[in-house]
Formats: sequence, structure tokens, C-alpha cells
Amino acid sequence: MEFKDTYNTIDFPSSAVLFKEKNSKFFGYAFPIQSEEDVKPLIETLRKLHPNAGHFCYAYQIGPDTVTYRANDDGEPSNSAGMPIYGQIQSFSVTNVLIVVVRIFGGVKLGVGGLISAYKTTAQMVLETCEIVEKTIDIHFTITFDYQNMNKVMRVIKEKKLEIVSQEMEINEDSGLPIGKIEIKTRKKNAEMVFDIFSSMFEIDIKRL
Repeated sequence: MEFKDTYNTIDFPSSAVLFKEKNSKFFGYAFPIQSEEDVKPLIETLRKLHPNAGHFCYAYQIGPDTVTYRANDDGEPSNSAGMPIYGQIQSFSVTNVLIVVVRIFGGVKLGVGGLISAYKTTAQMVLETCEIVEKTIDIHFTITFDYQNMNKVMRVIKEKKLEIVSQEMEINEDSGLPIGKIEIKTRKKNAEMVFDIFSSMFEIDIKRL
């Protein structure tokens, strides 16, 4: 089995797309998200942008490894909106993405089949406008060490091309000597090797975040 430590997502919100069906207007939007907490503020922004809309249906997926997803029909018949939208997220193989389709009713009922088609098409249209990018699944570690070992730590970071997320210096209350703390990240396939290197080094502590 091939080891996969990359995933596809979008970096930027999409422009709005418009799909019309029997006088109903369907506005589609795509947003990059990192957590479920990102969803509600984006929906609220769209509610202010479309005060006359009756439905704000959406689906999202989060996580390159352990996937979290949700599909919401927002008052449309069950599974006629949220799941067709989510189906397009799956079809485009993207994650960390929220798709919202805003419907303004045009006075003519579309029926369940018509709704499924309209929400699916709008989600497809908006994803087709997005630039889909490939990202690596990264593992984060903190490395703690006496400052005298700074050169040893930095040499490994440079040799293995590790990315420094943050670094700080504290004072050891017992010895009064400086302690370095660096957060690094590396792609998942290299994580075990990186952990082994630092854990085998004298006076250097590594922890996975």
C-alpha cells in the first residue's frame, strides 16, 4: 500500500457563482477552513449578504487523516441539498473546505430531483472556479535543550530541511542557564526518522504535539 501524506484543498475563498433554475437563484461559495468553528461566522456573513434568501445549505469536510464532515439542508427536503453538495467535495477529492449554496426562491417548486440537481450543479460550478492545491500532512514537534546544544539541534534542522514554526528561550530556574525551545514540523512520512534522531541525542528532549 502506497504511503500518502498529501491532500488537496483550496487556499482562497472563491468568487460567487450563480446557477438559475425556474426563476430560483443558487449562489455558490467555497471557503478554506481549518476547524468547525470557522463555519458559523462564514454562514452569518452570507446571511447578511443575501437577506432575502430562504436557504443557506452547505457541506464541509475537515482533516486530511481523520475526516470530519457535515451536510446541512437548512430547511430543504431531507438530503436534497447538503448531501449533493458534499458529493462534489468528495468528487473533487478536497478537504478543509466549506461549500455554501444560497437559494433565493423564484416562485416555482423544483421538486426533490430538481433541488438535488441544482445544488449539485452549483457546488460543482464553484469548485471548478477554485485553484486546488496539494499540501503535505505535517507533524509538529517541540524540541527542548540546554542552550549549549543549540548548534547540534540547528545542524539537524538544516540537514533534514525541517521547518521552524516558532522558537523561544527560557531560563532554567534551577541552574539559571538558558533553555531553548523550538517547534518544528516535517511531513508525515519523515516524522518517525526525525523523532528518532532527536530522541537519541544527549540532553535533548523531543515531544510530538
